Amino acid sequence: MARRENSEINAGSMADIAFLLLIFFLVTTTMDVDSGISRKLPEKSEEPPKVTIKEKNVLDIVVNRKNQILVEGDQYVQVKDIKQIAIDFIDNGGGLSAPKDGKPGEPCDYCEGKKDPNSSDHPSKAIISLQSDRGTTYGMYVSIQNEIEAAYNELRNRLALKLYGRSYKDLLKDQKDNPSESLKAKIDNLKEKYPQIISEPEPIK
Repeated sequence: MARRENSEINAGSMADIAFLLLIFFLVTTTMDVDSGISRKLPEKSEEPPKVTIKEKNVLDIVVNRKNQILVEGDQYVQVKDIKQIAIDFIDNGGGLSAPKDGKPGEPCDYCEGKKDPNSSDHPSKAIISLQSDRGTTYGMYVSIQNEIEAAYNELRNRLALKLYGRSYKDLLKDQKDNPSESLKAKIDNLKEKYPQIISEPEPIK
């Protein structure tokens, strides 16, 4: 009997198909881009200014390696509680604003807080100190940052509706779509009324 010859498979077309598939997946696949926290770091100063800060004007938030949140050193809270705690502290309005150009400070006439003498004097003096542990998870840290950000935004929204009939969020959107000096002045005024002052000490080792 005649011996059959083994037929060879032409692999040339397979390589072409694999190359086309590779190009197809590269073109159609979307890449997830991690987004960070929008924060403007303070400029480096040769000699830090000597400022006396009252203890009551600082809200201490500490997160340990077990992701437990401790407020003012004696109160364990959940992430969802941070927003309201921050609002109550920032908007307390228990004293005077920071002096400007040598002029004495003024009381916060737009604050709606309890005016507790043991809490912050004025939004311009209210400092939120967020200290984490080196073992704190990134997700927990970001969640707390988001709640603090939400507290400032809510206060600015409330004041914007009272002063301008539009929320702070809408004003930002309007400024992005149609920039104008009047809108910028309104946004700057809201930021000045409720300045975002966050201190982040070195993580606990």
